[in-house]
This record gives sequence, C-alpha cells and structure tokens, in this order.
Amino acid sequence: MAFILISIGSNIEREQHIRAAIRELQQALGALHISSVYESEAVGFDGDPFYNLVVAAHTDLTVEGCVELFKAIEDQHGRKRNVARFSGRTLDLDLLTYDQLICKEPVELPRDEITKNAFVLWPLAELVPEHIHPQTGLTYRQLWQQYPKQQKLWTVPFSWSET
Repeated sequence: MAFILISIGSNIEREQHIRAAIRELQQALGALHISSVYESEAVGFDGDPFYNLVVAAHTDLTVEGCVELFKAIEDQHGRKRNVARFSGRTLDLDLLTYDQLICKEPVELPRDEITKNAFVLWPLAELVPEHIHPQTGLTYRQLWQQYPKQQKLWTVPFSWSET
C-alpha cells in the first residue's frame, strides 16, 4: 500500500465541502489521519478566505487512480474547471506525495506547493512532522521551521458534525 498525503482546500461553503471531502475520502480510502483546519487569505487573487488541511492515508490506488478519484470528488461538489487558475474553489484536492515518488507525470510529485505555501506546509508539519520530503531530504518540521512565514494563516476550530 502506498502512503499518500492530500491537501484539501475550499473557500466556497467551506465547512460543507470540507466535511464532504473527508466523508468521501474515508469511503474510498478507509482510515484517514487529519490535520487541524487552517484559515488563510486567498493567495494569488482577491477572494474569500480558504479553509485548508492535509490528510494522510494508505491506498492501493495508483497515482493516476488517486488523481481520478480526487477530480471526481471535486466535480461532484461543483468544481469549475473552466475558470482562472487562481480563483475561488468549492473543493480543491491535490495529491501532495505518493510514498517517496518523484515524477512530473501524471502529476508533479512531490507537489511544488509543499515548500511554497504555508497553508500546505504547516498542516504537513503538524500531521507528519518527521516524514522526509522526497526532494529536499528535510523533515516537514524542519521545512516549516525554515519557512519565512509571510503568508497569514491560523488554525480554526472546526466541527466535523453538520449540526
């Protein structure tokens, strides 16, 4: 089984879409380990703040299978694919790592955003602090400690129930 890390983000009906993503990922992948939920300002465009988190799971799916699953979940929740790259999202699921695989196709692994965006790196440093980034050779804790922390980001209390 492959160990995968997935980033989840939403800035449209955030709570509803985050809960739905977790539900559907659990159905498809089984047990999940989930970071805290972080709120951040939109990066690269003017828009509502995002909720972001990272999930760890084990899977028998291939990289391609993971990407197909994540796109299907995004599409079920109204993800628009014909909009600007930096725009609001009902749901954004990205495969960050697949074991220690380094590749460019079918997706870039490890995902470039890991070292560039606080809303990906901080949840990783919380969830899997001693795991090693496949390219840098540093742990996620070390990467977070070295990160310049210019992006505004904070943890938020999050209710996993819909009541």
